[in-house]
Amino acid sequence: MLHALLKIFLLCGLLMSGWAQAMQLSATRLWPSPDYTRVTLEARQPVSYKYFTLSNPDRLVIDLEGVEAGAALDALIGQLSADDPFIGAIRVGMNRPGVMRLVLDLKTPVKPSVFQLQPLEQYGHRLVVDLYPLEAPETAANPANPATPPSAEASPFAKAGVPQYARLITVAIDAGHGGEDPGARGANGSHEKDITLALAKKLKQKIDAQENMRAVLIRDGDYFVPLAQRVTKARAVKADLFLSIHADAFIKPHARGSSVFALSENGATSVAARWLAKKENDADLVGGINIDVKDPFLKRTLIDLSQTATINDSLKLGHSVLNEIGSINTLHKSYVEQAGFAVLKAPDIPSILIETAFISNPEEEKRLNDSGYQDKLVDAIVDGVLKYFDKHPLTAPSRLTRNP
Repeated sequence: MLHALLKIFLLCGLLMSGWAQAMQLSATRLWPSPDYTRVTLEARQPVSYKYFTLSNPDRLVIDLEGVEAGAALDALIGQLSADDPFIGAIRVGMNRPGVMRLVLDLKTPVKPSVFQLQPLEQYGHRLVVDLYPLEAPETAANPANPATPPSAEASPFAKAGVPQYARLITVAIDAGHGGEDPGARGANGSHEKDITLALAKKLKQKIDAQENMRAVLIRDGDYFVPLAQRVTKARAVKADLFLSIHADAFIKPHARGSSVFALSENGATSVAARWLAKKENDADLVGGINIDVKDPFLKRTLIDLSQTATINDSLKLGHSVLNEIGSINTLHKSYVEQAGFAVLKAPDIPSILIETAFISNPEEEKRLNDSGYQDKLVDAIVDGVLKYFDKHPLTAPSRLTRNP
């Protein structure tokens, strides 16, 4: 009798333990992009999982241990759009006691990358599922960007007196943050990633309207692009310039003004520049990258950083852009600062990071969300680029025609 009671007690303990471990996801997010689709499952504690792929038809199956049905998991299905490049349908159901099965019906075979992220900033534990094509795209740049700019004469943005360049000039425009990485948050709730994308699209339109110039967006939607890939994309389109657009926050709401930064090989020019570079470089941690996957291109880029000439060109470009921005906004610093920004580490492309304003300042946040002010800001940036090329014309073939 005692033995039977003990067995019942142990069984009850196991059942209660299982119930205690069962949990619902706190959030789910789906981020489609031209290069890959990301699924994020967030919970208050780590999620144990196993996954495998099936063919005919193609599917990715993810078994989530100890996860119960709930609103967040149900919401994932509703986030799927018909134009997702990789996922055709999402199915969720209990596979066996204690195991929730998530099935992604695929439009094409994929190379999945599944990894976990520790809690960081506003996020809890995250299980990330990245779906990549089996074959890399022909170009690392966004295929949505046109290869040839529209005629300057046909555009209302065309400027009179634009210098005639000896060849087509390509400008890579990097809208900071995106997707899982919202960037800084404004005093009234604006997200940096939304403002930078809006500015980047306007900047592209303005540059495309110039004679013999075209712009390529590093991202043209709300999705996360790792910092190293931003550099890769710029080099893939043989960019002549790289402009990274940001709108940072500070702990004090009265901080204001625009800044321009270039890369430094020898430390930051100020404590603030060093702090900002670390903050921007931490975007990969917030956005989420699989640290088990090594990026040989990034390693090679870092090795190739004997780039004094490129940094000098970046400083000249930055000075020209900063002068023009100073005509429409207060400058936080009157000179181009330098620090170790990972996104500026292309060894052969003059690259600058533009902090358009402090989104944490209510007044500047309001201006950053104003379409008219955005136009003025974009005009100033393009004027700075044009004046840079006036003084430093490109007459030779692109420096990027050599092997990367």
